[in-house]
Amino acid sequence: MAKLMEDEVFRAFTTYAAVVIVKMLLMAPLTAFYRFSRGAFANEEDVATKSAEERKKQLRTHPDVERVRRCHQNDLENIVPFVVLGLLYALTGPELSAALLHFRLFAGSRIFHTVSYVCPLPQPCRALSWMLGMLTTLSMAYRVLSSVLVL
Repeated sequence: MAKLMEDEVFRAFTTYAAVVIVKMLLMAPLTAFYRFSRGAFANEEDVATKSAEERKKQLRTHPDVERVRRCHQNDLENIVPFVVLGLLYALTGPELSAALLHFRLFAGSRIFHTVSYVCPLPQPCRALSWMLGMLTTLSMAYRVLSSVLVL
């Protein structure tokens, strides 16, 4: 593992993978913040100490909470494949400049996607940022498959 960490492409991948994973992990506290600030909880035990009237009022969904949850779900659907494919891509020995372009585009697209989803910014901001991340991941997948495909 120590020798692998000497490879510049692998170190770049590790950096950007850590950035997007931390960004994804921060979505859970953001969801909690929106739940508490909007008074919208999902489970009975979350409002168990409240009066019956308060429980009924706070045991509900809220559009802002759902927006953050959908953003987090989208992260799970996109960041996990990026991490797996990015690792395989880094192992194919790409040029550092190409790898940095892939990793930076993906990380930037996911950060902008979150901003455009949570704020919310008008479409097509979110759609374009999602598409950029998806195309970047697919580009890495193409490199991996073209490097190892045996027919």
